[in-house]
Amino acid sequence: MGSLSVGYAAMLEQFAPQEAVALSAFAEQHGFTGVMATDHFQPWIPQQGQSSFVWSVLGALGERTAGDFGTGVTAPTFRLHPALVAQASATLASMYPGRHWLGLGSGEALNEHVVGQYWPEPAERISRMFEAADIIKRLFAASLVGRDTKHSGQYFKLESTRLWTMPEVAPEILVATAGPVTARRAGKHVDGLITVGAPLEKISMLFGRFAEGARESGRDASTMPKVLQLHLSWAPTDEEAMQNALTEWPNGAMRFPKADIRSPFEFEQMAKMVRAEDFDGRMVISSDPDVHRAHIQRFADLGFDRIYLHNVGRNQREWIETFGRDVLPKLVR
Repeated sequence: MGSLSVGYAAMLEQFAPQEAVALSAFAEQHGFTGVMATDHFQPWIPQQGQSSFVWSVLGALGERTAGDFGTGVTAPTFRLHPALVAQASATLASMYPGRHWLGLGSGEALNEHVVGQYWPEPAERISRMFEAADIIKRLFAASLVGRDTKHSGQYFKLESTRLWTMPEVAPEILVATAGPVTARRAGKHVDGLITVGAPLEKISMLFGRFAEGARESGRDASTMPKVLQLHLSWAPTDEEAMQNALTEWPNGAMRFPKADIRSPFEFEQMAKMVRAEDFDGRMVISSDPDVHRAHIQRFADLGFDRIYLHNVGRNQREWIETFGRDVLPKLVR
């Protein structure tokens, strides 16, 4: 079992790009090991107020930090063709060897419908994602040995080409998983998985399905990355921590699928129905760093290799300093 890395989740829905980069660098100075940056075209709610282009931000992160960094997560299926995602990722990995990883997901209408395509049902979105992942994998593999590749599939076409700028080692490809079918396909077809905080029994099930897929492809899941994005709310008082959650991240308390909702203003109306008790079991909200430490430790004990923390409030520097001093040093694997 490898060591545990705890990184910073840079939420580009909440913070302007310059601030997100500065906060990521500040987090690294206080013991966070890397950065997961979100890829959104719109924020969840207007209050969050931002949505910068993740690939520009990642380039700046590469210059300002020294740890790992990647997308949490990119949908290589609607706004960008998978070949362009592959080129962007390979360029970053070439510029910052050994540091960049590529996180992929099936997308949400909030971000992907803006290009005016038909928004399909979940099964098709997942199939599109895995076809896109296959194109990216093949582009990486062929380009590393100086060959062209091409593709003609159900959803995408790629004329014969290669990536002319490549690192010596291709970036890891991680797929966001929330259900058993996606977890098994991820284990079979890509390098690792990403998921978000959920009941431990659900994550254990996802790990089991991921391991099944890995075995089908002749690999050992215990050697493959398992990555967690964990939302939380910390502030000096419990009342402030709860107010931050209600104001800045009410989407975290919405107990229904959100992938088909198209507008931050629709989410804003739904957020008016969110109450404090809706966060129960979905996100830890507390002023006690040890409560957060114990919660994070449970996920580490389950087998995650990398955990990226998102404090939902605007009090980022105060939170980073507190967790860097009182939480990160006490986490073990």
